[in-house]
Amino acid sequence: MRDLINLTAEEIARGVCERSFSAREVTEAFLGRIRAMDGEIGAFLAVRDGAARAEADGIDRRIGAGSDVGPLAGVPVAVKDNIVMSGERVTAGSRILEHYVGSYDATVVKKLKDAGAVILGKTNLDEFAMGSSTEHSALGVTKNPHDTTRVPGGSSGGSTAAVAAHFAPVALGSDTSGSISLPSAFCGVVGLRPTYGAVSRFGLIAMASSLDQIGPIAGTVGDAAAVFRVIRGADPSDATSVEYGLEELSERTPEELVGLVVGVPREFNVPGMDPAVIQGLAAARKRFERLGVRFTEISLPHVQHALAVYYVLMPAEVSANLARFDGVRYGGITDNRQPTTDNLHDLYLKTRGIGFGPEVRRRILLGTFVLSSGYYDAYYAKAEKVRRLIADDFARAFDPAGGGVDVIFAPVTPTPAFRFGEKTADPLAMYLSDIFTTQVNLAGLPSLTVPVKKYAVGSGELPVGFQLIGRKFREQDLFGLGTLYEDSPC
Repeated sequence: MRDLINLTAEEIARGVCERSFSAREVTEAFLGRIRAMDGEIGAFLAVRDGAARAEADGIDRRIGAGSDVGPLAGVPVAVKDNIVMSGERVTAGSRILEHYVGSYDATVVKKLKDAGAVILGKTNLDEFAMGSSTEHSALGVTKNPHDTTRVPGGSSGGSTAAVAAHFAPVALGSDTSGSISLPSAFCGVVGLRPTYGAVSRFGLIAMASSLDQIGPIAGTVGDAAAVFRVIRGADPSDATSVEYGLEELSERTPEELVGLVVGVPREFNVPGMDPAVIQGLAAARKRFERLGVRFTEISLPHVQHALAVYYVLMPAEVSANLARFDGVRYGGITDNRQPTTDNLHDLYLKTRGIGFGPEVRRRILLGTFVLSSGYYDAYYAKAEKVRRLIADDFARAFDPAGGGVDVIFAPVTPTPAFRFGEKTADPLAMYLSDIFTTQVNLAGLPSLTVPVKKYAVGSGELPVGFQLIGRKFREQDLFGLGTLYEDSPC
């Protein structure tokens, strides 16, 4: 029997359409691997055994009838559990939503189903997507498939671990400050943080609405591109989403790709980087240069303030977005609610206190503080101004009129995956994991994380990744360069 779990999503879709194997066979292969191995990894919070089989059977029937089944026919997909699905629990990794069941499909889920994908289940995450390690999930721990003593990264750790462990060829994650990029680097997979507005956020449980974006995680650049082509585009239910034009969708020829100029920000050369990361980035750059890609040094003078800006703006939006979760509505935590309270205010205090974990509480308190009277101008308003300066730095770097670069090459994280418990006692050390990714979200730019080398799970070697940052809505440039790197023999 063919080794179905090691096929790419593109190979699965082609094989299902050509009837080399059925969607049901593919689904059973991945469900079997999840049953056998996820007890050790903990990537999934829920597996849709029956529903996934029914979806696969429906694809096979449509193919048998000669109907169009879409570009992801029979491709198994894992979905981060802060993305709503009709009839499925959506917990956001939190006790406060532990029993909430979605009443509709998020736009990205609907698009995946329409494209013929089979949804295997919902994956683990840091609570409300707040974390860099998936250690902050209230519902369990996810381990890095390359070394189970180490974190998979966060907050999309369940999705990246699922792809790395071959539980699914592709997955969906969400990214607010590296939540796709960082775990993709830690787990040795490909992750796309799309341009802000490229993908509808309708059905994503909001963390920080001006920063959140849904994106694909995959084993190859080609698979990430295939999923992105399905989920991108304008949505009437999300006013921030936009439609792509012909220019943004056009692919560059190989000659055009090697003619792209890649910038290397001098500000990203920071002290304390792990030697493995430094060596990995140097190896990736040398491979690109052997292919003919030209590198040049650039400056982004304000990115040094990005982390400070983020930890003012993000908590402020968290404080507003999470105000709706009071522990009473959305399925709540009624079993644990104190039975007697004097008033509604006390009831909310008790139920929210039971339901939210310490990291979520910390960010809500920070956000409430920076938005409070007397501090708004000193913190929030000033952070918004610096955010604009950071975006302007990138705009100048990409400006064709000023001889700007086409793409930016950068590290994703200062270290490979760290051990469990290594940073949980020091929130600042944990926050510094996002030092190379926060500015991308603040500027609303696309970023593609690519493994320097694809180490096999169980090899004992820890993955290292690099990121390619592009102009707004030019994901195609990132996919082109990523594929060029991935396919090169040198």
